[in-house]
Amino acid sequence: MGDLPQISEFGKILLFLIIGFILVGSTFFVSKLIAPNNPNPEKLTSYECGEEPEGNSWMQFNPKFYVIALIFLLFDVEMVFIFPWATVFGSHELIAADTRWGWFSLTEMFVFVGILILGLVYVWVKGDLEWVKGNPVKPVVDTKIPASLYEKLNIEQSSYKVKAFTINMKPELETAPTTAAEAPAVRKPMFKPTFKKPAADE
Repeated sequence: MGDLPQISEFGKILLFLIIGFILVGSTFFVSKLIAPNNPNPEKLTSYECGEEPEGNSWMQFNPKFYVIALIFLLFDVEMVFIFPWATVFGSHELIAADTRWGWFSLTEMFVFVGILILGLVYVWVKGDLEWVKGNPVKPVVDTKIPASLYEKLNIEQSSYKVKAFTINMKPELETAPTTAAEAPAVRKPMFKPTFKKPAADE
């Protein structure tokens, strides 16, 4: 009896992804078929954690949301690197073959986690993890331009008058001249091309 062909590790991952896409797609398809579709203004409003939505959804968010999300993402991705390290560090066969693998992997992980902790301490000391800062720092620019010049420029700009913007909704065909007298004069070309006649002996 011959050896049966086996799927490689990459083939198993590909098969797993294909089955996952098929299951998710079939779930959405069945939901589209059997789910009731009765839209109303209450269902079409923005969901705000069960609260009544207030104001426009296009609003400015506090940038600290993004800082906290980036820090969370940083330490979340850290776990992806720690898992294979723990697999290698916990392999008794690999460490029994050469004990230097254990010390090397331990030192490498200390360096990796140490760099992340330094970044966290820097963000912490800088105050980016504080949700409400007690003393806002006003930026100071070292410039030699006097403040009176800026005030003078602002006063001059405030005296400018903005011309009202109007849109001409009439197409160009309706405003075209109807008589020859109203038509604009046609400009003649600035140069006249010259062509040389061939010689008679040619």
